[in-house]
Amino acid sequence: MRVSARARIVGWMLAVVGLALSVAIFATWTILLARLDDRMTHELGNEVDKLRRYAATALDQQTGRKVTDVGDLLTGYLAVNAPDRWETFFSIVDGRADRATSVPPPVPLDGDAELVADMAEATRVERDEVETSRGTVQYAVIPVTVSGDARQGHFVVAIFYDMHRDEIVDAVRVLGLSALAAMALAGAAGWLVAGQVLAPLRLVRQTAEQISDSTDLTRRLDVPGDDDVAAVAATFNHMLDRLEQAFVVQRHFMDDAGHELRTPITVIRGHLELMGDDPADRAETLALVTDELDRMNRIVDDLLTLAKAEQPGFLALDNVELADLTVSVVAKARALGARTWRVDEVAEAKLPADRQRLTQALMQLVANAVRHTADGDLIAVGSAVRDGRVELWVRDSGPGVPTAERERIFGRFVRGAGRTGAHDGAGLGLAIVRSIAQAHGGHVRVTDAPGGGACFVMSLPMWELWRLG
Repeated sequence: MRVSARARIVGWMLAVVGLALSVAIFATWTILLARLDDRMTHELGNEVDKLRRYAATALDQQTGRKVTDVGDLLTGYLAVNAPDRWETFFSIVDGRADRATSVPPPVPLDGDAELVADMAEATRVERDEVETSRGTVQYAVIPVTVSGDARQGHFVVAIFYDMHRDEIVDAVRVLGLSALAAMALAGAAGWLVAGQVLAPLRLVRQTAEQISDSTDLTRRLDVPGDDDVAAVAATFNHMLDRLEQAFVVQRHFMDDAGHELRTPITVIRGHLELMGDDPADRAETLALVTDELDRMNRIVDDLLTLAKAEQPGFLALDNVELADLTVSVVAKARALGARTWRVDEVAEAKLPADRQRLTQALMQLVANAVRHTADGDLIAVGSAVRDGRVELWVRDSGPGVPTAERERIFGRFVRGAGRTGAHDGAGLGLAIVRSIAQAHGGHVRVTDAPGGGACFVMSLPMWELWRLG
């Protein structure tokens, strides 16, 4: 049987509280009993001292002289010394019970002739106890003699120990019941508090179950506060964000791959099915199939680049010298076509960025410019720091981009017509450029170039920028 975390928390809390209260009650019980024993000993000793002091100064009320009758001495002492609660005094003269306090005791000990006879044999102060119908009674027998009286007197101090002890038992019982009530209240309060504290965790579990059943990654947890549980919920939401993004990337990749690879596969299959035995026909078919396979390979590489752009680790940051980046891109681009190549401007600064990805983006823009220009047309590359941002651009003297198309062309599989009017490529190049710019925290736009044509500009945040001295 599964026990919930809420029940375990409350159970352990009650166990700890119960153990603490049990130790406290037991310690209280032990201390109170020890104090009761000390009080009994002190009370019996105090009565001995008080009787001795009284006997030393007692006078006969009729003669004004020292008392010479042991019975009168004990009677006079009983008259001036009242017993405390659950306590009784009585005197023994010549072996028989003589006088007792006016307050009736719970059990009249002086009525037990055998006990009185045993007490009368004491020759010194003796302490003992006796069992009665009201429990244990502790008593002290004090021998008393008076000069001029041959009789032996005894003064008995009796304390009903068990009745005092019963008061402690009642107090501890009340304490125990109070502890049980406190534990019940603590358990109820702990159950409520644990429920509130664990509510976000239950919400996490329920949300995870719902996602598992329906694969709906749009659900999020709303947990206010800044405690550990709220941090767990925030981490869970962040995980859902990552999962949702990963599913979106996966879905886009599958959709794009299925959409774009279907055509070359169909072309390859059709030509292979129609391929005859003629060597020239076979060579032509193999050349066409190879070309389609190369195109499929480029499409897959581009799709993988787009998929990686939305995942952590896409960029390998380093301090990129913008001037060197600009010049190197122009040097590499010269092999793409017989164009008039130019470096517009270079930024004498360093930028924390991924040099390879920035080169890839600029080369995509350059290749796009080559497709839309003819031999001898101008293609220029430049870099600059403007208004706190780094701008990298590629401009050409081609036909330009219509205003209505300037946002759409950065989408996936959107192809523009080349200089000859034919569509070229898979339509992923500009989408890759935008992904690289966004991965650096920037964006890409297209404007009209000075003197006509298109100007593609990547605008990136400077972050930490060190100007070269």
